[in-house]
Amino acid sequence: MKPSKIQLHKKSRLLELSYPNGEQNKLDAEYLRVYSPSAAVRGHHPSQAVLQSGKQKVGINNISAVGNYAIQIHFDDGHNSGIYSWAYLRELIDNAEAYWQDYLDRLAQAGKTRDPDLQTVSIVDPRKPG
Repeated sequence: MKPSKIQLHKKSRLLELSYPNGEQNKLDAEYLRVYSPSAAVRGHHPSQAVLQSGKQKVGINNISAVGNYAIQIHFDDGHNSGIYSWAYLRELIDNAEAYWQDYLDRLAQAGKTRDPDLQTVSIVDPRKPG
């Protein structure tokens, strides 16, 4: 279903989608960025996906229409190659809780963080063998 209205709230970094049936949903810029449908994020095969980290403070500069079926989001970190179809936005809305938890789990497993100002390092005790 195509949204009847799309509003960008730059200060709160939210994209608000309103639908003809009165439904309204807000998607956070970080969530949209880490789940970008672009090949740079998803790869051309699931094994090529690149885990996005350090995107907690990412914002959206603007959005543009792509035909009558999608939008392109221009993020303030320079990323703008993902085309968000109405169906994909609906998928992100419907699966937000599960997708977000999966993202957090993958970050933790990789030893990475959402915060662009933090870097996770492993400290090895030189007195202990490898």
